[in-house]
Amino acid sequence: MKAQIIQIGNSQGIRIPKVLLEESRITGEVDLELHPDGILIRNAQKARSGWAEAFKTMAENEDDEMDGKTPLTAFDKKEWQW
Repeated sequence: MKAQIIQIGNSQGIRIPKVLLEESRITGEVDLELHPDGILIRNAQKARSGWAEAFKTMAENEDDEMDGKTPLTAFDKKEWQW
């Protein structure tokens, strides 16, 4: 499906056909990401999205250790104590 870039005030934009919006379930605020072949448009991710489920899973598995993927800061290494 093709679309035309149009003038919107001092900016430019595109009109996204209703059928594409309905099928993609994109609504409200979106994230734009530049890719080599173009621009990816997707629903904006809310801050801390998925955290509740992750913490619930951790609690069920009695897993409260660091994942090893997050590098420790100088504060973490020297000053933090439980």
